[in-house]
Amino acid sequence: MRRVAITGIGAVTPIGANKIEFFEGLKSGRNGVAPISVFDASSFPVRFAGEVKRFGPADKPFIDFIKCHPELSAIDDRKVVLGFKAALEAIEDSGLGGAIYNAGLDLGVSLEAVPLQLIASIVAEKSAGVKIQVPLDCLNKLLIERFGFSGPSFTNCSACAASTQSIGHAFQLIRSGRADMMIAGGHDSMINPLGVGGFALLGALSARNDSPETASRPFDATRDGVVLGEGAAVMVLEEFEGAVKRGARIYAEISGYGSSFDAYKATDPHPEGEGAALAMRRAIADAGVEPGEIGYINAHGTSTPKNDEAETVAIKKVFGPRAYDMAVSSVKSMTGHLIGAAGAVETVSTVFALCEGVIPPTINYREKDRNCDLNYTPNAAAEFGGRFALKNSFGFGGQNACLVLKKI
Repeated sequence: MRRVAITGIGAVTPIGANKIEFFEGLKSGRNGVAPISVFDASSFPVRFAGEVKRFGPADKPFIDFIKCHPELSAIDDRKVVLGFKAALEAIEDSGLGGAIYNAGLDLGVSLEAVPLQLIASIVAEKSAGVKIQVPLDCLNKLLIERFGFSGPSFTNCSACAASTQSIGHAFQLIRSGRADMMIAGGHDSMINPLGVGGFALLGALSARNDSPETASRPFDATRDGVVLGEGAAVMVLEEFEGAVKRGARIYAEISGYGSSFDAYKATDPHPEGEGAALAMRRAIADAGVEPGEIGYINAHGTSTPKNDEAETVAIKKVFGPRAYDMAVSSVKSMTGHLIGAAGAVETVSTVFALCEGVIPPTINYREKDRNCDLNYTPNAAAEFGGRFALKNSFGFGGQNACLVLKKI
């Protein structure tokens, strides 16, 4: 089987609007959560989120970016713009120039439900030019038109595991010889009335309106829910030997992928972490390494009571007593939960840990939970000298996906 290298990275996140800023934010434990500004949330029960800073619809960087890329002028879906920006950065970062026509695409995104009342009102009023929803593969089409990609194109919509599954699928295509190069990652923004209102009605969101910067606190005993975020991360994946021959900078290697489904409840993870543990074991076995070789786990860590406890249980099942000696951390403490883009952004943060030898912290960790008793790298980054890291993504509805990454 062929090896798979990561040769280009692009990131647009609440703690950095490009790859370098994101890496700096990870190292310093930067907080990206603040009161919502991209729409008027004053009447909502939850009024904060992880927004991409200085990139709101009225901000000059956003306006300038749209002017420079006229193909986006008719796009009113924020996640597409964020994804386009991340993809351009990744492709430029790869140093490929115009030699990417044979690449494929595999991008994760979430599905936004549309209220039936809205559809009914549009039909009744015969409103011309009203856009209900941009097609989920809109970003794929924009990138194909711009770069002339001739490889396969996929759009994956599996909630919080979407972009990790996209990266894993792209990895499998290259490793098996069905593709030589894939542009993979995810993009999402749920910071709109429907996203914030819907998750609030589900009771899934933290309600700390008085202290938004401390609201996302994965594994902490006082955690009370998810903090929504937005962003995108895209990577260029290549067959390893081909990347070496062209003199590409190789950030890291993807060496294993595993997925599973909980088949438990639509809104809750399996309390014993059965599906999560299975996905982790499959990824580790696929990489051909032993559990003891994994030195760091980039956790899903959503800051919800059930998810964090279930993930902790699953980690203990896979790693046994050694789980207590491993470094674990959740980037969502800094960015919030980016839903369909979460796995991609957090995979990039795992690459950062391997390349820079720095484990991103879990910020806002104050009070230990007796059921979440591992080393979550609290509040400050830590040194890392390991060769292998595991990235976990456990999606709403039971989707589980894990990646093993290797230091070069």
